Amino acid sequence: MEMPLTAEPTQREGALESESALVKRASEVLENFETVPTLVCWSEAVGVEPYRLRAAFKRILGVSPRRYAEAVRLEKLKARLKNGEEVTRALYEAGYGSSSRLYERAKQKLGMTPGAYRRGGEGEVIRYATTPSPLGWLLVAATEKGVCSVCLRDDLEEVRRALRVEFSKANLVEDAEGLKGYLEVILDYFEGRAVHLDLPVDLRVTAFQLQVLELLRRIPYGETRSYSQIAENLGNPKAVRAVAQACAANPVPILIPCHRVVQKDGGLGGYRLGLERKRALLQLEQQHKGEFID
Repeated sequence: MEMPLTAEPTQREGALESESALVKRASEVLENFETVPTLVCWSEAVGVEPYRLRAAFKRILGVSPRRYAEAVRLEKLKARLKNGEEVTRALYEAGYGSSSRLYERAKQKLGMTPGAYRRGGEGEVIRYATTPSPLGWLLVAATEKGVCSVCLRDDLEEVRRALRVEFSKANLVEDAEGLKGYLEVILDYFEGRAVHLDLPVDLRVTAFQLQVLELLRRIPYGETRSYSQIAENLGNPKAVRAVAQACAANPVPILIPCHRVVQKDGGLGGYRLGLERKRALLQLEQQHKGEFID
């Protein structure tokens, strides 16, 4: 008797589908909690053992249940603050409570006080500097914590405009002298004179994005990895699209080398600074990688 041409999904595919459904159900249940729940409480509400919930989140999303819940809470807070909601109420409604300790924790996640974020960065001082470079006008912007934006555009006014996208009311201060050293580090890289761009950064990203960016930092100069390889390293082979989105959202390209991530077939994929610049950066590193010894 001939076997049918179609076959049942493999055990692995079935397990992934089951875990995906579990993560989706857990995400829906999360809405019923006023604060970030413990793993035990969350598991009981979903109806599974804690180890199963943890394993599903790690495999499907690449983060622990707690880190996922904290990221969801942060996004709620950001949405409420951007809508102009009063800070204390926004903190409470997002599940932070109103104590000074939790207020400070929210500040650390946002990179500024919740009140400043609510006002579109109002009161936040962001210094920036620009310079022409081999790849266009380069802009570097920094808070007191570190570099928060790296941008390249063909036009000087365009690169300045890009800085105002998220923090429309921030106090943007041009500081060519104060940020001269930052610009020089990147220019040295463009000229093939530097490999390690060890500048402090101020990243305001989700837990998943942070995991991706941490992996990108480890890709050696002159080498590339595919989006699927990054997803596999996260323990979630199906997260290729999410990895690509995290790369596209990287606020500090060059410093965190998302240009070193390409498609599985060798295609360039995407790049927030433009594909021509991505191609140029990869060619630059290929040209100079033999000149450096780590």
